Amino acid sequence: MIVDCAVYDQGKRRPGQLAVDEAIGSLDGAGGAHSFVWIGLHDPTAAEFDEVASALELHPLAVEDAIKAHQRPKLERYGDSLFLVVKSARYVDEREAVDFAEIQLFVARNFLVTVRHGDACDLSRVRRDLDVDPERLARGPIAAVHGILDRVVDDYVPVLDGLDNDIAEIEADVFSEARVNPAARIYKLKRQVLNLYRAVEPLLEPLEQLHTGAHPLAQEGLSAYFRDVDDHLRRVAARIEVQRDLLSDVLQVNLSHISVQQNDDMRRIASWAAIAAVPTMLAGVWGMNFDHMPELHETWGYPFALGLIVVVACLLYRYLRHQGWI
Repeated sequence: MIVDCAVYDQGKRRPGQLAVDEAIGSLDGAGGAHSFVWIGLHDPTAAEFDEVASALELHPLAVEDAIKAHQRPKLERYGDSLFLVVKSARYVDEREAVDFAEIQLFVARNFLVTVRHGDACDLSRVRRDLDVDPERLARGPIAAVHGILDRVVDDYVPVLDGLDNDIAEIEADVFSEARVNPAARIYKLKRQVLNLYRAVEPLLEPLEQLHTGAHPLAQEGLSAYFRDVDDHLRRVAARIEVQRDLLSDVLQVNLSHISVQQNDDMRRIASWAAIAAVPTMLAGVWGMNFDHMPELHETWGYPFALGLIVVVACLLYRYLRHQGWI
C-alpha cells in the first residue's frame, strides 16, 4: 500500500526508511514551515488508508473520494489544505486503446499525500527527479504538486502521437483502392479520443487556479511553473479537439466512399445485366414457334444469329466501358 514515505527538511530528504506515524511525528520537532512529509500510496483499501487519514486529519469527504476513485479531475479546498484529482494516461498501440490511472493529492503546508489508482503513471521517477533538486523542494509540498502535474501533462503527448499515427493509417485505408470498411476502427478511436478529452478538459480550471494563486498554498515563485503546465495542457486539449473533429470527418468520408462503391457495384451489375439481355432477347425471338420465319430454314441462319448476338453485345460493352460503368 505505502510506496514511499519520507520527510523533507529544507528540500532535502532525511535518510533512512520511516514509518508513517514516525514521519508525521517528526514534524513536531525541527524544520517548521520548511519541513513536510510526502507519503505515496498505491490502490489502498479503506482500512489501509485510515491510518494516514487519521494521523493527518484529512477531511472525510476527500477521504471518501480517494477510496472510491473514479473521480473527475478537480481541485477542492478544505480549510488550508487542497484535494486535487488528476488522470494520467498512456497509449497501448497493440490494442489501440488509452489506459487511464487516477491520482489524488492531499496537500497542506506540511504534508503531501499521493494516492494512485491504476498503473498508467509511476510517480517514483517524479520523486527521484525532485530529490536531486532540493532548492525546488524547499518551497514545500506545492512544488512537488507541480512536478507531478508536469509529468502527467507531458505523458499526454505520447498518447496524442499514438492516436495521430492510427488516424493517419485510417485515412490511408479510407482512400485506398482496397475494399475495406474501417468504420469500427474509426468509432473505437473516436471513443478513445473522447475519453482522453474527458480526462484533460476538467483539469484546465484547477490548473488555472493553481497558476493564478487562487488557493491558500500559493507561492509567487511557483506561479510561472504552473502557468507553463497550464499552457502545455491547453495545447493538449486543442490537439484532442482537432483529432475528434478529424475522426468525425473521416467517418463521414468513409460512409460517402462506401456509398460511391455501392453505386459503382450497382452500375457494373446493371451493365452486365444489359449485355446478358441481348442474347436472351434474340434467342427468345428465334425461339418462337412461327412457320413463316425464312431465316430459320437457311444455312446461314444459325451463324447469323450467333454473329448478331456477339456484335450487339460487343457494341454495348464498348459503349458502357466508354461511359465508365464497367
